[in-house]
Amino acid sequence: MLKIKKRYVVNERNEPVAVQLDLETFAKIERLLEDYALGQSIRAVKDERSLDLREAQRRYARLKKTGNE
Repeated sequence: MLKIKKRYVVNERNEPVAVQLDLETFAKIERLLEDYALGQSIRAVKDERSLDLREAQRRYARLKKTGNE
């Protein structure tokens, strides 16, 4: 499990309202979330047919024309 170094920010009534993370910890969390999202995306399309190079190039060219790249 990721060890998270955090500091709480409190309001005038000493109630927690935010958390501060150091940049290294934030970067680790960001990488973990991106890796998880990529894994979910891969899992979602694992049963789809792969494109050969020419098909992929044509599809990418169409995306560029419509601005959906």
